[in-house]
Amino acid sequence: MAIRKGRDAAHASSPPPPLSRRERQILDVIYHLGKASAADVHAAMPDAPTYTTVRGLLRILVEKNHLLQEQDGRRYVYLPATPRPAAGASHLKHVVRTFFGGSAADAMAALLGSDKGQLSDSELARLQTMLTEARRNRRGQGI
Repeated sequence: MAIRKGRDAAHASSPPPPLSRRERQILDVIYHLGKASAADVHAAMPDAPTYTTVRGLLRILVEKNHLLQEQDGRRYVYLPATPRPAAGASHLKHVVRTFFGGSAADAMAALLGSDKGQLSDSELARLQTMLTEARRNRRGQGI
């Protein structure tokens, strides 16, 4: 199976191209399934556009380097180009730079101040552990 990739490596370090609502839906489906054909994606999408539109969006996502394309017999299957945690971290860094001036603290304050920012005790403990570890790492680097 030959794997087709999108943009060349020179674009790999630039911020990810923005995604439309439908592109995000398609990525959600493919991350959930692991890999999928256009028919699989079309069947799994809520309020799906036409099959032809789904195929076009899949091609765009390959060109944007969000998906890889493999030939499987007469059909193509699509799989994520980046593991979900790494893709999420990349997009989150972009959001923090764009909307919060690069301040992770401002982004976290916005998250905690939202209606959905109600964290459980275990989530707060996890965040505290992460903050403690970050402080430890800073001290170890002499910052």
